[in-house]
Amino acid sequence: MGKGILTVLGSGTSQGVPVIACKCDTCKSSHFKDKRTRSSVLIQVEDQQFVIDTGPDFRQQMLREQVEFLNGVIFTHEHKDHVAGLDDIRAFNHKQNEAMKVYATNPVRDALHREYHYIFSEVYYPGTPKILIQDIDNTPFKLTPTFELTPISVLHYKMPVLGYRMGDLTYITDAKTISESETNKVKGSKILIVNALHFFPHISHFNLEEALTFIEIIKPEAAYLTHISHLFGKHKDIEKLLPKGVRVAYDGLKLNFNY
Repeated sequence: MGKGILTVLGSGTSQGVPVIACKCDTCKSSHFKDKRTRSSVLIQVEDQQFVIDTGPDFRQQMLREQVEFLNGVIFTHEHKDHVAGLDDIRAFNHKQNEAMKVYATNPVRDALHREYHYIFSEVYYPGTPKILIQDIDNTPFKLTPTFELTPISVLHYKMPVLGYRMGDLTYITDAKTISESETNKVKGSKILIVNALHFFPHISHFNLEEALTFIEIIKPEAAYLTHISHLFGKHKDIEKLLPKGVRVAYDGLKLNFNY
């Protein structure tokens, strides 16, 4: 059995927290747990490191966590708050002198071609990011000879999104609907990280009630809420409302898992 470390790089929703021009109590909070960059995680296994999603805050997250090398990028889906930082993998290209492996479904691949057309241009421009797209779908795939990710297919309104199970930990973001068959793939996870936008119903995200219902179905030893909106409130105030074993994730949180 292997041991890994997952670091929550970002725990905020698409606007992050604080939100530009907002003066609410959450956005005015000076506590570090109320400073939420866009959702992403870093996975450390063996001697390798991978990130799930490169949002607009990717550069800031890499600097904050002092990440000096990266072996690959895995995407959940193609929305901007999950792909907008891909250009900054150039630093790793330069230092490692190799292209970055990027694990993506067909819709994500298409979006990358649209939004980063210069990466795929037949005419090379010096300094352009170098990537090697690895096609994935809703079947398990290996990042190392001994470390496997199991995709969990969820719906973000009508958009397919992949969560990922890695051993006894499952990470799911931007979920609104999860089928019974996909839920069964999550069962047995000791640690569950799942999105919970705020208290109110939302067209494409779990609210708190829906996230807690899903957590109760899975029954992990520990659960963490992520993709948090400023409308949810301050970290310490949310935690007062949560049942035993459920916590609020925050930027920089580190979790040990087995695989």
